[in-house]
Amino acid sequence: MKLTDRTCREFADLLASKEAVPGGGGAAALVGALGVALNSMVANFSIGKKKFKDVEEKHRDILDRGYALKDELIELIDRDAENFLPLSKAYGIKATTDEEKAEKEKVLQEALKVACSAPVKMVECIYESILLHEELVDISSKLIISDVGVGVQCLKAALYSAQLNVVINVNSIKDEEYTSEVREKTEAMVDKGSKIADEVYSKVIEIMG
Repeated sequence: MKLTDRTCREFADLLASKEAVPGGGGAAALVGALGVALNSMVANFSIGKKKFKDVEEKHRDILDRGYALKDELIELIDRDAENFLPLSKAYGIKATTDEEKAEKEKVLQEALKVACSAPVKMVECIYESILLHEELVDISSKLIISDVGVGVQCLKAALYSAQLNVVINVNSIKDEEYTSEVREKTEAMVDKGSKIADEVYSKVIEIMG
């Protein structure tokens, strides 16, 4: 059974167990999906309301992009778990001779890059989701503006969490060109995304009064 087919309770119980997956990566993707889902909820609430008639197309555009990001983040929960399995197996390879050790290291390095791919994609999706909240915060109903705040805080936490999963992998990858590129790319999104999330949250607090 896929992790995403489990109930909330089953997922949380599995996360709390000794099982290798889900772990921090799956948790980050789930929290990110919830964060952007709240963005979609607020946009949905506004569509069809006379007060927001002038920005209805904007709301629909935000909604379409939000649904796509939510679906991708949910898919990343399972992808992260699937990508971890080869890494787990690689660590378990027995190697005594120099030749075996070299082969194990080769397999391990390949598996680390595979394991790193899902959290890198998470960072990208979560960053894009934060930008959606930035677009939405000024054209949202005050009645549910708190949900924008909750959503963007979920995304900020998910952003940092996904980045931690990137770092734990790149720290063991010896391909310096690869690690430099990944670090530069993700760190830039985390830095900018966290600042935007803080700005959105401050606006929410200001609107709430």
